[in-house]
Amino acid sequence: MNMSPKQPQNSPEDTVTIDASHPIDPANGFASDLVAGRRSLHDVPDGLTVDEAARGRRVALEQRHRVSLEATGRYSMDLNIAKCENIIGVTQIPLGVVGPVPVNGEHVRVDEEIFVPLATSEGALIASIARGCRAIRAAKGAVVRVDDVGMTRAPVFRSTGIEQTRSFLQWVTGHEEVIREACQSTSRYLKLLDIQPQCVGTTIFLRFRFHSGDAMGMNMATIACDRVVRELIVPATGVPCIAISGNYCVDKKPSAVNFREGRGKRIFAEVVLDREVIANCLKTDAAALCEIQYRKNQIGSIMAGSMGFNSHFANIAAAFFIATGQDVAHVAEAALGMTCIEDRGEGAVYASVFLPDVPLATVGGGTVLSTQREAIALLGAQSVEHAPGKATLRLAEILGAVVLAGELSTLAALSAHHLAPAHQRLGRPVRRQ
Repeated sequence: MNMSPKQPQNSPEDTVTIDASHPIDPANGFASDLVAGRRSLHDVPDGLTVDEAARGRRVALEQRHRVSLEATGRYSMDLNIAKCENIIGVTQIPLGVVGPVPVNGEHVRVDEEIFVPLATSEGALIASIARGCRAIRAAKGAVVRVDDVGMTRAPVFRSTGIEQTRSFLQWVTGHEEVIREACQSTSRYLKLLDIQPQCVGTTIFLRFRFHSGDAMGMNMATIACDRVVRELIVPATGVPCIAISGNYCVDKKPSAVNFREGRGKRIFAEVVLDREVIANCLKTDAAALCEIQYRKNQIGSIMAGSMGFNSHFANIAAAFFIATGQDVAHVAEAALGMTCIEDRGEGAVYASVFLPDVPLATVGGGTVLSTQREAIALLGAQSVEHAPGKATLRLAEILGAVVLAGELSTLAALSAHHLAPAHQRLGRPVRRQ
């Protein structure tokens, strides 16, 4: 729909019908202007609140396209803190919960009662993860450890050739402390860890890596890099910066460099399941689990050229990200990783998941939204001033355990040929609860 000011006047039947119950609703004037082409979607009249502007856009869209946006306009969220332009309302996603899942971590005690909120529209997903949590409980908990690898941003530069590239890199290496000081002056929570160069032809990448406290850190890293590039690196070297992001970061894309080097949080989770747990909770056996892991997650992924040697990390990560206010596009990175299952004898298995690239936050971005704040509080992962970074490490440990639970249950269902029947039973629309 084009509601630019250049749009021609609409015919009388396209004008907005004013709701008689709101005869002086200021949103109606904005809606009339939108439909008539006198204003664009972002050109909001002075004095209109965010909610009134959203209502005006909804009324105009309803009038122009003969649809109802009534449900879109019903929300409890404070739109003033929503980072969304041309906002018209809210899209809702069902929120389920799994647990308790015992997590033996460095930031979560194994005796804590952890219930995990997950937002999804996929039937059977919550039930499947819940079954995996039940298996982990029966095994006395999952061991989880997290490395805070750091957030990266990689500006790309253009040199004249090898000699200028060498000179450029020598300057950067010789002035790393000056660069560090300038970066860290942009935020008291930002710490520059290192700068890793990569060159090809006349193209130079500088992969900056930062600690960012409990923030995911992408914006912080971008602001810091932009400052040092503009104020220090380009003026001193004469080498132009082509873009503040050169795709060697690598942000919101699966990549070998992030698989190898890590990004955000690098998560390891493991559990040992004995014969009884496998049979009673997962309805399968050790041999079947080991074979499905080998033929599906390893051979199948290799044959497909997949960078995710797992069953469905993305499913669990997406549900967790939406529920806790993470940047959902980072699921492209969180879906990287590997599931391992090994025979431990006497019908037992060792199972683990490895997620090398998981950007997470407990402050900033979508974590400020009301329902997402509640989800983070339920997980006990609220950020505290005196211990920056600890809350997000706790969040990562919980995610690791839940991903492990989801992998165990799905692989068990596949090995026992239960996946299709489960989706037939649970993947239908729910009429009553």
